Amino acid sequence: MRFKFYDDSLAKVPKLSIDGTVDNAIHFSHWKGNETPASLKADTSTEIALNLVAAPNREELTRGIDLATNNHFDTDGVLSVWTLLSGERALELRDKLIAAAEAGDFSELSTKAGVRASIVIQGSESPIDEQAGSPLAGQLAGEPVNDDARAYELVLPHVERVLTHTNDYASLWCDPWNRISSALDSFANGRSRVDEDNEAKVSLVILAPDIFSSAGFKPTRHCAPFTAISHHARGEIFLIATPLDGGWAYRIDYPYYSWAETIVRPHIERRDFSSFTNRLNEMEKSAAGSWRLDSSELASAAKFSDQNGKLAASSISPDDVASRLRSAMLKPISAQPGVAGAV
Repeated sequence: MRFKFYDDSLAKVPKLSIDGTVDNAIHFSHWKGNETPASLKADTSTEIALNLVAAPNREELTRGIDLATNNHFDTDGVLSVWTLLSGERALELRDKLIAAAEAGDFSELSTKAGVRASIVIQGSESPIDEQAGSPLAGQLAGEPVNDDARAYELVLPHVERVLTHTNDYASLWCDPWNRISSALDSFANGRSRVDEDNEAKVSLVILAPDIFSSAGFKPTRHCAPFTAISHHARGEIFLIATPLDGGWAYRIDYPYYSWAETIVRPHIERRDFSSFTNRLNEMEKSAAGSWRLDSSELASAAKFSDQNGKLAASSISPDDVASRLRSAMLKPISAQPGVAGAV
């Protein structure tokens, strides 16, 4: 088995599409729209690759094709490619591989080592942070690596050691992990909290303003603490509120796995929140921004933001926003404008 990062030269070449989905290929991917064989489907592409490696009819499933490709660089992509290249040897590391893939693609804390390994490879706890860059690739190259094909070349030979000797890479994961740990501690000691509305399936997440440092977590500068939120929130929509400048910063996200096709994790239906944001804009007294639908990130639904898309301080209380969001979530999807089947 051999790997080549996808480019136009592969467009008409028969190939195995690992994690990403490209044309003229057999898919082994959890990306929506994939055509992965049903017998192999799983929540992460890494687990799909593990299922393929273990399948007794592997040659039939791959149709004898020995060229694998992917069209992006992230933890799940790297691990699924490495699994396919390594074959049965990868099965011995199944649990470690899946934990790191879940951390990278879903911001989930299955194991601490999995989160740390993902940070080493991907550089962020968020699957949407395309600017993070691979710390491991940068260390190996001696400079930041912005080319995905080169990142694969650098990182793939080191995957097994990253998974089995993660502490050797502490210099690469220490600072991001400390931020994650601080956020987890904030929930553990009650400074941050989640209020679950089980009927409407809304998780109201209140973040402490000092969640990352003594200088204070600024939602206008920092990403949301995705791993800590996904570790605690259980709804089908997350209303994330942080005190800011005498008001509240808001972002509304779907669960962080919801962008993918999943088998074990439940399917999350995307909704039309136009009426919800319109009503909040009617209520809003802050001139710092407005309520906007937002799909700029894989799991984002809406934000209160300024004209540049940065989070701003809203005057509306979390309870009032949650009440409006509850009403929107309890409204049948078929009755929402812009949704298939709506009237």
